[in-house]
Amino acid sequence: MPSYQAPVRDFQFVLHEMLQLEKYSNVPGFEEATPDLIDAILEEGGKFMAEVVQPLNQVGDSEGCTWTDGEVSTPTGFKEAYQTYCEAGWGGLTADPDYGGQGLPAVLGLVFSEMMSSANMAFGMYPGLTHGAYAAIHNWGSEAQKRTYLPKMVSGEWTGTMNLTEPHCGTDLGLMRTKAVPNDDGSFAISGTKIFISAGEHDLAENIIHLVLAKIPGGPEGIRGVSLFVVPKFLVNEDGSLGQRNGVGCGSIEEKMGIHGNATCVLNYDDATGWLIGEEHKGMRAMFTMMNAARLGVGIQGLSQSEVAYQNAVSYANERLQGRSITGTKEPDKAADPIIVHPDIRRMLMTARAFNQGARALALWTGLHIDMASRHPDDKVRGEADDLAALLTPVIKAYFTDMGFENAVGAMQCYGGHGYIREWGMEQFVRDARIAQIYEGANGVQALDLVGRKLPEKMGRLLRQFFHPVDAFIQEHQDNSEMEDFVLPLAKGFARLQTATQHVALEGMRDADEAGAASSDYLRLFGLVALGFMWAQMAKTAREKLAAGPDDPGFYEDKLITGRFFMQRMLPDTGSLLSKVMAGADSMMALKAEAF
Repeated sequence: MPSYQAPVRDFQFVLHEMLQLEKYSNVPGFEEATPDLIDAILEEGGKFMAEVVQPLNQVGDSEGCTWTDGEVSTPTGFKEAYQTYCEAGWGGLTADPDYGGQGLPAVLGLVFSEMMSSANMAFGMYPGLTHGAYAAIHNWGSEAQKRTYLPKMVSGEWTGTMNLTEPHCGTDLGLMRTKAVPNDDGSFAISGTKIFISAGEHDLAENIIHLVLAKIPGGPEGIRGVSLFVVPKFLVNEDGSLGQRNGVGCGSIEEKMGIHGNATCVLNYDDATGWLIGEEHKGMRAMFTMMNAARLGVGIQGLSQSEVAYQNAVSYANERLQGRSITGTKEPDKAADPIIVHPDIRRMLMTARAFNQGARALALWTGLHIDMASRHPDDKVRGEADDLAALLTPVIKAYFTDMGFENAVGAMQCYGGHGYIREWGMEQFVRDARIAQIYEGANGVQALDLVGRKLPEKMGRLLRQFFHPVDAFIQEHQDNSEMEDFVLPLAKGFARLQTATQHVALEGMRDADEAGAASSDYLRLFGLVALGFMWAQMAKTAREKLAAGPDDPGFYEDKLITGRFFMQRMLPDTGSLLSKVMAGADSMMALKAEAF
């Protein structure tokens, strides 16, 4: 039976010691985020996940959701757990106090998101989608829309969704057919079919607030003619009570590879009443608020599955007795040695461990910049922080989910044949992790976004927000002998990233296929260097703490050991990735389509 314990000590290390959130107490929203409050959130959140949410993970996987005549029932225990979640106020952790939220920094929301996804990825998607819909309405909705929908969404009484995909179009949303015909009262009649709508119908909340992309007749062709609408499952009366059922129904739910506990719905809109959010034909601008939050959240899902799979593989590797160590018996009083003595088991476990800790630091560093982009009083600081977050979003989404799946597979491998058996839970982590590479923009699309949009945007200004601090760190510590085992590998990886960036920029201008062919390898190279930068900073922090004589020196020593593994065994992959980037598009594009 799998288990999960929130990595509270590691969260504390990143938040308190590496990022030093206390330094930002002068930024609105951070004044309440004291170390004591953060620790209480970590402890209580971790306890909630371990005791309430995680035990439902296999239940949700085995039972799945049930669709009957348009109504969806969630697995046993989900409704009660969601009610407990709402009563504890977890949904309002980072939400605006004007609508019932606690107004805490977004970086703490990412912590909670990782814990919940590790405990039960399918369950966490219900409030996760609500948070994204909340953000879109909060940023782009009218005051009346905010008053109508946000308090109930913050409390969890109502949930939210995002409706983009249609049967004939996914990534190319300009092809959508869903229409929004104006009504005399200022509302719109929405008609069309949306598919793959996570949490599109369920029994957890009394109302579901759908955010729907549709085209107003007579608007511009393609993506420029798309608008965003709020379409509640039940219409809302002026006094806030629920009115009649709207013209939206669930036609079916998908039979999926994983995340069985979350209802993935086909939603049919038949003259459903909706209201425009933002401006006509500017729907993608508003929807991207939700999509960017969702992409970061999906990246966290990749990390979360890597973490929970790693935890369970470590437990198994310490308990499973098979053979003897190749360097001599380690447990002579037992019939065999635990498999954790074997180098190849260590390879898989250390790869997951080094990724998890580095990715956690990168996610929370990015989350801090998201907070600065929305809260800092200085316009310049806000702009620079927003640039960095925009640059790193596709990297986090794609690299984290690729590694999440790879590490879940590696953790399953540690179990041998038992990993293939359902009762151990490992094959569920593999299946659940796989979707994260696909939805919210497939990882190949994220790579194209990175090289085609983010790199050239604002004449490379986004890129400078990452390159400059990395270069400054290397310059500052290159003569520090105690940091040599971290700074030199980082410098080599960074130089390769700079070379790859120049190649993609120059060759991509000549032939767009050159940038496209390099994009996935370039993104992975970028992700490795970003984690290398995090590990160098964590090593610096760990050394400083050890020099001060901490109560738990073993924690910091283990941090340095893990960091060295990353620098010696993972970061060197930047060399082969650079070779792939430099190879160009010829061999990839030469074969005629009919020859495949």
